[in-house]
Amino acid sequence: MDGGRLGPKDLKTLLGEWETSGQSAYQALADRIRLLIIDGRIPSRTKLPAERELADTLEKSRTTIVSAYGALKNTGHLVSQRGSGSVVALPHHANPPTTSPQTHLVDFARAAPAAISGLETIIQRATQHLPQVLSKTGFDLIGSPALRDRIAQHYSSRNLPTTPGQIMITLGGQHALALIARTFVRQADRVLVESPTYPHALDAFRLSGGRLVTTPVTSAGWDPDRLRDTFERVRPSLAYLIPDFHNPTGASMPPDVRSDVVERARRAGTVLVIDETTADLDLGRGWTDVPFAARADGVRTLTVGSLGKSVWGGLRIGWIRADDDVIGSLHAARAAGDLGTPELEQLVAAEVFEDYDALVQRRIAQLRHHRDVLTRELRERLPQWDVPVPDGGTSLWLGLGAPISSALALFGLTRGVSIIAGPRFGVDGAFERFIRIPYTGPVDQLTRGVHLLADTAQSLPALPAGRAAPHLADVV
Repeated sequence: MDGGRLGPKDLKTLLGEWETSGQSAYQALADRIRLLIIDGRIPSRTKLPAERELADTLEKSRTTIVSAYGALKNTGHLVSQRGSGSVVALPHHANPPTTSPQTHLVDFARAAPAAISGLETIIQRATQHLPQVLSKTGFDLIGSPALRDRIAQHYSSRNLPTTPGQIMITLGGQHALALIARTFVRQADRVLVESPTYPHALDAFRLSGGRLVTTPVTSAGWDPDRLRDTFERVRPSLAYLIPDFHNPTGASMPPDVRSDVVERARRAGTVLVIDETTADLDLGRGWTDVPFAARADGVRTLTVGSLGKSVWGGLRIGWIRADDDVIGSLHAARAAGDLGTPELEQLVAAEVFEDYDALVQRRIAQLRHHRDVLTRELRERLPQWDVPVPDGGTSLWLGLGAPISSALALFGLTRGVSIIAGPRFGVDGAFERFIRIPYTGPVDQLTRGVHLLADTAQSLPALPAGRAAPHLADVV
């Protein structure tokens, strides 16, 4: 939608339940549109509806719309362009990042932990192999043979026989998804996604022209009948699923549902993209399963993995596991976007896989403790919220009991806590009654963040309008 036009009905859907009791209508509308802009739901350079047509759609006076647009222009989030009307912009601020008040925010936006303890030693060990890579050009679209071999062994040991030729190393999991979308999604292709799901996956499929079709997921899991019906009715070209410790709900897909998905995909001719970036973070599920692709004989299946959650996102190491011909297609498409993954990071990653199981167990123990602390704090401070406890992954998906998610995201910044509004995880304005809170940060920050959230939630009607920070964090 970058550079396009947003119709009044589409904007109304994105706005959701935007009116608040503590603000004038124009202030509440301006704040909600501002949030939609700064968290990426309305891209920069998008043309907003004319005042009169938006007033008719929202059943508000034209004066209300004009005043809201005026407030957005005052903060630099809208500009007037001759012949285009009101166009979305992102304001430039004079303060450098080091002096921004956001440096002291509690970060509940990124579900990404710091480096696992012991990584320093692994990095030092990896540098012993530097001479092996310094003689190379450093440009390799597939990835180092040593790392691909380690990852192939990792899959083979979990009952999914894999060769190095079935692995491509990427610049993290998001890069893998973007490359897959660019290679396999064409304009107007139907793409089945879960709702809610990982927001940047939605971005990648939209940018490639995909038409998103959703199937619901809750903390209790998937609806097998709805999932089956969607495959049969829509026959999607591609389906993107997170079957293990789903982001953001934490749910895991039962084995029988996985088998049914494979059968439905086979009948529909659907390419399956399976996101397993959180699959190793089992905090107590009580059962294990083979990698999803081990069930998917006869179905084109691309598995996305990453070290970002289990080891450290700063390595920027991800991968795609697929059949050789699929890897060939990805290889042919990749050079238009990048020229390969850095050699030094791949050296470290290859060493990581020598100790991978021990590192993951260390991460699991850490996340389990953090999850329990966060759950306890939330239930004590915000007992009116629904706080399901996931069996794994990196975050909680909280029910708020009221459509206040966007307001919490907007006004939380004024209190010192950064969160992503629930609708960012959905399509067309859904999930205003939910937020995702990760338990990846330090324990003291988790506790402080919950206190700030509670203060924000209790003060929402009285908070002043228009005081949000210039941007929200990216979602991880």
